[in-house]
Amino acid sequence: MSTSTGDRPVPGRDGRPAGPGAAPPASGAATGGGGPERDAARPSTGTPGSSPASGPDGAFDHDVLPAPEGASRDLLRSLLAPRHGRVWLAAVLLLLQQAAVQAGPLLVAYAIDSAVPALRRDDNGPLIAVGVVYLGCAAASGALQYTFIRVWAGISQDVLLDLRGRIFRHAQALSVDFHERYTSGRLISRATTDVESLRELLNEGLEELLAVGLSVVYISAMLLYLDWGLGAAAVLSFWPLHLLIRRFDRRSNRVHRKKSTAMAAVIVKFTETMNGIRPVQAFRRERANDAHFDELNRSHERVNGDAILEMARYVVGSRLVANTGLAVIVLWGAHRVASGDLALGALAAAALYLRRLYDPIDRLGMFLNSYQAAAASLEKIAGLLAQRPSVPEPAEPRPLPERPAGRPGREVVFEDVRFAYRTGGEVLPRFGLTVPAGQTVAVVGSTGAGKSTLAKLLARFYDPSGGRVLLDGVDLRELATPELRRGVVMVTQEAFLFSGTVADNIAIGRPDATRDDIERAAKAIGAHDFIAALPDGYDTDVRKRGGRISAGQRQLVAFARALLADPAVLILDEATSSLDIPGERAVQQAMHTVLRGRTAVVIAHRLSTVEIADRVLVMADGRIVEDGAPDELVRGEGRFAALHRAWRDSLV
Repeated sequence: MSTSTGDRPVPGRDGRPAGPGAAPPASGAATGGGGPERDAARPSTGTPGSSPASGPDGAFDHDVLPAPEGASRDLLRSLLAPRHGRVWLAAVLLLLQQAAVQAGPLLVAYAIDSAVPALRRDDNGPLIAVGVVYLGCAAASGALQYTFIRVWAGISQDVLLDLRGRIFRHAQALSVDFHERYTSGRLISRATTDVESLRELLNEGLEELLAVGLSVVYISAMLLYLDWGLGAAAVLSFWPLHLLIRRFDRRSNRVHRKKSTAMAAVIVKFTETMNGIRPVQAFRRERANDAHFDELNRSHERVNGDAILEMARYVVGSRLVANTGLAVIVLWGAHRVASGDLALGALAAAALYLRRLYDPIDRLGMFLNSYQAAAASLEKIAGLLAQRPSVPEPAEPRPLPERPAGRPGREVVFEDVRFAYRTGGEVLPRFGLTVPAGQTVAVVGSTGAGKSTLAKLLARFYDPSGGRVLLDGVDLRELATPELRRGVVMVTQEAFLFSGTVADNIAIGRPDATRDDIERAAKAIGAHDFIAALPDGYDTDVRKRGGRISAGQRQLVAFARALLADPAVLILDEATSSLDIPGERAVQQAMHTVLRGRTAVVIAHRLSTVEIADRVLVMADGRIVEDGAPDELVRGEGRFAALHRAWRDSLV
């Protein structure tokens, strides 16, 4: 058997533990530091936009999640595909609108070359016709553009709604392993800043691109129709503009990748600091945090400055090329008019067309700026959506067998289980355990012995590296997640409450529960009296993380939640370790109620919790070193007896 390193997975470069099955960390990676649930997030030291470091968590550290080739295009295509009918309608509307807009210079040429000479002959019909058609084109252009904006706004809002929903649903579906390595700040950045970049592209940039593209096609065709020489000269003037745009595109792409990463780093630091505001203030970390945040903020400022500088270079270069090209073509055209080789109206129309052709070039730069920001954001979103849960759903799920009437709980078996966290260090080397249905087992041991890992495998937050975890003979990997969550519920040391009412928090495991069901569960646990004393009773908003009530009260609400869900197997992970003596006693009384009639695994740091157990397991280095009834082990001379004597002495 390999030697265990205990329940302290080696964290990744950002201080977060990784999931099972990865290679050891690269040389120089950080090592050590508490279990996965205790690791503090430490920001990456890599500079934004630098290449990913070697090692299993390099992509996570540098916010460059791996994705298949073309994932961004596939994502955008999948977002637009359900709306392809409206997309085609918008394209036709824009095509017609640009046709109406680009008819203007051609009408000017007709007026100069034909309508004005006719007016000199007292024939005002052609000029009136030109005016009417011009007004009609202007009215049609406005109406078509209004309709296009209405249609395209609906498409873009539907796309953004769909994308935000995908990010939220996918983030919830990803395994605990992913969330322990990918910070919540980065997820927030994906769903806000990056989606906002895509919104700017869809709402403003894409219309601009299509308009510029259609303008180039229409105007090139009109110039060639008016005069082959002028048309050819205008088309040739595109070549230096094309080179300028390509250069800007490449440089802007690099800048915006760095910009997206830098913005995410700022959000991560801000989120982590606000979530940990109590230890920040308790340990006077404000000044150090200010310095680190200032460094990240200045990095973001520099990248933003680089983006603005690239835009300035492009605008100056494009205007220089465009104005030079326009001057050369107009001078050449004027010479041809003077020699009688070109009509004056054709030159006037060509000058108007050329101005219309070159004016959008500046706006094209703005679009490319938006496009690069959106492309970098879409790449990161696609990378996130490309991640797959390390705890996948079974291809052919099996149901749990029906429980015989009156039988409490279900049998739990760890069969030759091995487990190692992603960064190496085997926590459980060939672990075996059988917990009969209805039995309450307390697991004790020093920090790093493997207790919490045992609980997480039973809850299937991770899958074992080898062996199986069975529930009434069914491998947990063969159970659909809803079936597993109905059968196995975990109450953690930190009883997490969501913003909302007390009743909503109790009913999380059974959303269809009635108010009577909720109150019965609270009364059985002993939580009814304090809930009823709250300002709005069961309808009181507990606020962020349940901050309106005490830690002991939050734990009682968590027990009421577990009792209402009525699982066959209950896991209590250090459920009383953070409570004071009165709170601990109240919670222990509730534990007697919630554990009755079900299989239970209790991870205990306080030996007072062990007294309610039928059986005690003492773990060390990922192995069970003692196993027996509490009284039997206390009378012995083993580790549990020593722990029990030390605990008794501490009470005296």
